[in-house]
Amino acid sequence: MATTQEIREIVLKYVKEEYVEDEDQVVDFSTPLISGGIVDSFSMVSLKRFLENKYKIRIPDHKATPEAFDSVDKITRLVESFAGVKN
Repeated sequence: MATTQEIREIVLKYVKEEYVEDEDQVVDFSTPLISGGIVDSFSMVSLKRFLENKYKIRIPDHKATPEAFDSVDKITRLVESFAGVKN
């Protein structure tokens, strides 16, 4: 399984490639994604699917909340809670 830092980097790269249209927009590990308007509810579903496929995990719908997906750091903690992670 990936380390915490590897998960953070992969999620950040995915978010930037898939959802950030303005290449000058600064997006880091703590940038608000949903409350900041970068990721919408449809995008959140595709991000959840990406994470489940990438890390071979299942994130229950009740855990896939806008709060849980509001930053790369929060997403990383969510992934870690469903997968064995080496820090």
